[in-house]
Amino acid sequence: MRFKIFKNTLLLLVFITISCARKTESEKLAARSNKDTLSEFQQNQKDTLKAKKEIIVGANQTEQYLPLLKGKRVGIVANQTSVIFLDLEDKKQQTSTYTHIVDSLLSLKINIKKVFSPEHGFRGTADAGEAVKDGIDTKTQLPIFSLHGKHKKPTKQQLKDIDIMVFDIQDVGVRFYTYISTLHHVMEACVENDIPVLILDRPNPNGNYIDGPTLEKKHSSFLGMHPIPLVHGMTIGEYAKMINGERWLNHRITCDITIVKMKNYNHNSVYSLPLRPSPNLPNDQAIKLYPSLGLFEGTNINAGRGTEFQFQRYGAPFLDKDHYEFSYTPIPNFGSKYPKHKDIICYGIDLSGINAERQFTLKYIIDAYNNSVDKTKFFNTSNFTAHAGTEKLQQQIEAGKTEVEIKASWTSDLDAFKTIRKKYLLYK
Repeated sequence: MRFKIFKNTLLLLVFITISCARKTESEKLAARSNKDTLSEFQQNQKDTLKAKKEIIVGANQTEQYLPLLKGKRVGIVANQTSVIFLDLEDKKQQTSTYTHIVDSLLSLKINIKKVFSPEHGFRGTADAGEAVKDGIDTKTQLPIFSLHGKHKKPTKQQLKDIDIMVFDIQDVGVRFYTYISTLHHVMEACVENDIPVLILDRPNPNGNYIDGPTLEKKHSSFLGMHPIPLVHGMTIGEYAKMINGERWLNHRITCDITIVKMKNYNHNSVYSLPLRPSPNLPNDQAIKLYPSLGLFEGTNINAGRGTEFQFQRYGAPFLDKDHYEFSYTPIPNFGSKYPKHKDIICYGIDLSGINAERQFTLKYIIDAYNNSVDKTKFFNTSNFTAHAGTEKLQQQIEAGKTEVEIKASWTSDLDAFKTIRKKYLLYK
């Protein structure tokens, strides 16, 4: 009897031991499985992050262009947007941690001789259209030559001790935004003086579409020099290629250009600008609405200048106050010393809170024209034609044409431009 009890007890112990062993092995397998699953999850996270790489602008790729600058006397076309980001891994840091390219190149012992500044000046504080004077940068003591004052094109004297010119400015992809006109003049001056141009490319925040009237040659000005649509869908680097390829420089000459392409960018990329490209484009909303509301610059309608919502609202004293619920009063502020209708109540529409798309529309300018109590006050004809690039758009609006009808009249011109544009794209 005792032996039977002992035998049963022994069998029970063996069963418990085997069960524990199996449980331990099962736990090990489970742990290993969990570890493998976690490892797979972590790898997937890494792959996802890898797939969502930050756009690396041309200026950040110093390894590509420093060898071209070493031992050279360097000129640079730059403004407040000409920065190198210090931490590309952290998107939050990218918006706040950067150094100006001039400071960076000087610290790397690059011999910068002088700086050339576009509209709004080297530090980006001048009003739109305001003449900017030559001067000395207080931080670096470098001479600054304005390309939006007495000269819009560098002179032979200004270029005499330059071996290579660097062009690094953030554009927004609209024809009447004058940085691409500055690019033209710089390229032309440099080829006339046998100076190569190094272009550090940056994203076009409105680069996903092409729209608007195409400029007619007879209406060429600093607000639009070439036969391109109002929204051209190209980066600075691509546009420089087009200037060369279409032989738009004086005497059909071509400039020796080197373009440092961006990494991880294409024309559908959504890019939030870390700095104002000019005083009156304070945020992404303004930049998206700028192609559409920028046409108000050629009218007597205030497009938000003199408020903190530039290019995010529009209004005028002569718009029908019974039609609009919104009103505001422009006052002088940063980037707008003399806003239209200063200190006068303007009636209109606030667009700062809408979900603005990256697209061009005529609905705002048609709305404002149709609701003008005195339509004779609306257009500043010569200025509007310079912005539109054609006399037809004003005539179409005055004739009561709809947006669909007006846009239909651009179709063939846009199709022709798109065919030309394909030849110069760097980013598919």
